[in-house]
Amino acid sequence: MNRIQQIIARLAEIRSALDTANDEQITSFETEIRELNAEKSLIEKREALRNGIPAGSAPFENPNANPAEQRADEDVTTSLEYRRAFMEFAKSGKRSDLLESRANAVTTTTDAAAVVPSTILNEVIRKMTSYGQIFSRVRKLNIKGGVSVPILSLKPVATWIGETAVSDRQKVQANTSVIFSYYGLECRVATSLLAETVTLDIFETLISDLIAEAMIKALDIAIIKGSGTGQPVGVTVDTRIPAANKVDLTEAEAKTWAAWKKEVFAKIPLAYRAGGSFIMAAGTFETYIDGMTDTTGQPIGRVDHGITDGPQERFSGREVILVEDDVIAPFDAAATGDVIAVFCKLSDYAINSNLSMQLFRWMDHETNQWVDKAILIADGKILDPNGVIIIKKAATV
Repeated sequence: MNRIQQIIARLAEIRSALDTANDEQITSFETEIRELNAEKSLIEKREALRNGIPAGSAPFENPNANPAEQRADEDVTTSLEYRRAFMEFAKSGKRSDLLESRANAVTTTTDAAAVVPSTILNEVIRKMTSYGQIFSRVRKLNIKGGVSVPILSLKPVATWIGETAVSDRQKVQANTSVIFSYYGLECRVATSLLAETVTLDIFETLISDLIAEAMIKALDIAIIKGSGTGQPVGVTVDTRIPAANKVDLTEAEAKTWAAWKKEVFAKIPLAYRAGGSFIMAAGTFETYIDGMTDTTGQPIGRVDHGITDGPQERFSGREVILVEDDVIAPFDAAATGDVIAVFCKLSDYAINSNLSMQLFRWMDHETNQWVDKAILIADGKILDPNGVIIIKKAATV
């Protein structure tokens, strides 16, 4: 049995084993299948070339062909032999003849020890971040910009009356309103024409994801601390938040259950407690909230209770939404007066947009770059500021 037959037989064995394979085995099979197919393809190419060359003749070369173009037709670094040789070089430093520098490659130094296989180069590593948990919870509106949205602030009062008396008539009116404007959120991604023509197809599949992540990140930050100038008004900077709803905690107070109860929980209006959540950085929760105990020694965070799909961060029965440090700074990194946590009902915040992202692409001939641009028209404001509690870092006494 030759090598081709061995590969075909092994592929048949894998196909039969897939029905009962677990996740780990499937991952292993995927790797093996790619390697077997690559090896099979290389063997078939060699056989085809060998059959097309008469015995005793020299390999055919096109005298007018560019050597770099001939090499580009077949990337030796994608072969199974090259990848194995590269792995051996990486582990032991043993060099193979296959490890050679390529003409016109990205590496410009002449002392490169080995060329990294393109199968590794094509794996784009992205720094992972977590955004969107704020935006996903706010209210989404789709109304015309510039329209005033009335907010009813009247609280009727019932009065006791005598046999012949009548109560006062209370007029229903909206004495406050919110007006949404037109703000553009734009993201541009430039790809060099020279880079694109090499082997960066993978970037084309990532551009939409990268733009979406950038948009969501910008929206999360704006919802919490947007300045209101050319962007939405963030919860923490809205001037309509009642002064009594703003709390300062020192480092010592931030670690104690009694201080949070007295300074924060006691100030949450009863009508706004249901559905409210704490928003803070992971550093604040892990350092100051998780592990905090009450006077009887019972844990407050209780992240080890009621776990289903993972830890459930909660504080005194209320959900804790963890955000990245650029949304809300952790307590230890925050300066005096900085916001370190927010309690609010995110559905009271509204983003007004049709959420229709416009995408454009053009060639910038001055820089030889393809430019992908996405633009979103949106504005945002808190509709009811009375249930928002802002917690800031106080100066150390």
